[in-house]
Amino acid sequence: MPIYQTILYAVDQAVATIRLNRPDRRNALTQEMLSELRTAIENIADDDGVRAIVITGEGQTFCSGQDLSIFTGKVEGHTVREAIVKYYKPLILAMADLQKPIIGAINGGAAGAGASLALACDLRIMADDAYLLQAFSNIGLVPDAGSTWFMARLVGYSRALQLCIEAERIPAARCLELGLCNRVVPAASLEAEAQAWAHSLAQRPTLAIGWTKHALGAAVTTTLEASIHLEADLQAQAIATQDHKEGVMAFMQKRAPVFTGE
Repeated sequence: MPIYQTILYAVDQAVATIRLNRPDRRNALTQEMLSELRTAIENIADDDGVRAIVITGEGQTFCSGQDLSIFTGKVEGHTVREAIVKYYKPLILAMADLQKPIIGAINGGAAGAGASLALACDLRIMADDAYLLQAFSNIGLVPDAGSTWFMARLVGYSRALQLCIEAERIPAARCLELGLCNRVVPAASLEAEAQAWAHSLAQRPTLAIGWTKHALGAAVTTTLEASIHLEADLQAQAIATQDHKEGVMAFMQKRAPVFTGE
């Protein structure tokens, strides 16, 4: 198990919880934190004992975005580009490729690249006092770390453009209305609700969930015909799993299935 400096990592009953752990800096992202997040996600991919993930922030804030204090003096464009491609891209792609569900438990603000991280989660549960903020245009920048892709697919081009260029703070209730999150709960119960949701998903057929995530991700950029072929390929794999056999047997026996992720 790696020793992490900027995140907290724990596993309980097949649920891995990752906490961004720089509360004194409102969990602002650094190269070290991005690398540690990527390592955690990649390790989870190889750990059959983990079947669902919760990502949240320690303290009062989910993530305030990139830690700008690490930049001193004039920042060149090529330096920024290199940082996005080298540190953000591998993490976001690892989250998208992970064949297990990731729940973002959004406490407080998720701004800038912090909003990108939240949107890269498969599902989002937000405290009622939390918010998303595409803050980039406030400092003359463009949304990055996958934000444009996630925003456009979740709310559509026109609404995404407005939210990004006006840098509107989007409260939790509005996020739910727009489809940027799945649930909104009282702040005091966010942790318990997120864990209960993750534990529920961890009892579902893990392989089928991963293949469903893959198929839906591919569907965004492919044709209907290609989607049907991919579904057929994935279904051929799913029907051979122990969880499928258990699901059918449980249905025939009129009982709740006990899935093992196999």
